[in-house]
Amino acid sequence: MKNILVTGCNGQLGSEIQQLQSNYQYHFLFTDIHNLDITKKEEVETFFKKNPVDVIINCAAYTAVDKAEDYQKEAALLNKTAPGLLAAIASKHNAFLIHLSTDYVYDGSNFKPYLETDTTQPTSVYGHSKLDGEIEILFNTKKAIIIRTSWLYSSFGNNFVKTILKNGKEKDELKVVFDQIGTPTYARDLAKAILDIIPQTESVRQTEIYHYSNEGACSWYDFAKEIIELCNITCKIIPVESKDYPTPVRRPHYSVLNKRKIKNQFKIEIPYWKDSLKECIEQINQS
Repeated sequence: MKNILVTGCNGQLGSEIQQLQSNYQYHFLFTDIHNLDITKKEEVETFFKKNPVDVIINCAAYTAVDKAEDYQKEAALLNKTAPGLLAAIASKHNAFLIHLSTDYVYDGSNFKPYLETDTTQPTSVYGHSKLDGEIEILFNTKKAIIIRTSWLYSSFGNNFVKTILKNGKEKDELKVVFDQIGTPTYARDLAKAILDIIPQTESVRQTEIYHYSNEGACSWYDFAKEIIELCNITCKIIPVESKDYPTPVRRPHYSVLNKRKIKNQFKIEIPYWKDSLKECIEQINQS
């Protein structure tokens, strides 16, 4: 039975892995900042001496995109330093690292789905810190998987789906940008994919980067419309341009990811985003 260390276990992805754990014959070690600070080398070393680990799933990250502009050291510590430490410790203890990255490593100027080999050019502190984390992993271990994902949501934590549901029930209309295109990713689908990939990690010969999001593409406006309609909420969704909804960080205008590589190598099927959204909303309504 493989021992799986899950860092950042109380975030969206970590919470979904916890929900799915009974479906897999793994022994899980769930950690967050309270019982393992992955930015501290000595603490990570001590943990590994006490606990045999076969696979690390690093779900921990500094994800406050706008806030990162003012808290650059904090973002770098969790998104760059920590992945490097985990990669080094994985290499030392013969463990396999699976690390989560983001579509923000791209500048969003593409016109077709991004391949893993496309040029990275982040435009934000958050994006730079995540790309730096990928580089740290490539430098510190010879065998790992880096998965770039986008527009993550779940029945757990705070996310776009929950925000639209809350505001949609309280307001008559909501303005949502229509000129940013990407793909929503249900964290439970991503969690399943990662857990299904684990038995195949022995075939990985070097550190590889993969893309994972649900199938299809839409704008944030389309996403919001679907959420409102699935829940039969009487709130009007009004499309606006990004310039009418300014944020400290410019969001990528196009961040659709090409998933051909991960599908072909690991023989996984990826659900369509609307189907997964429906499943997530059912989970939210049951909770």
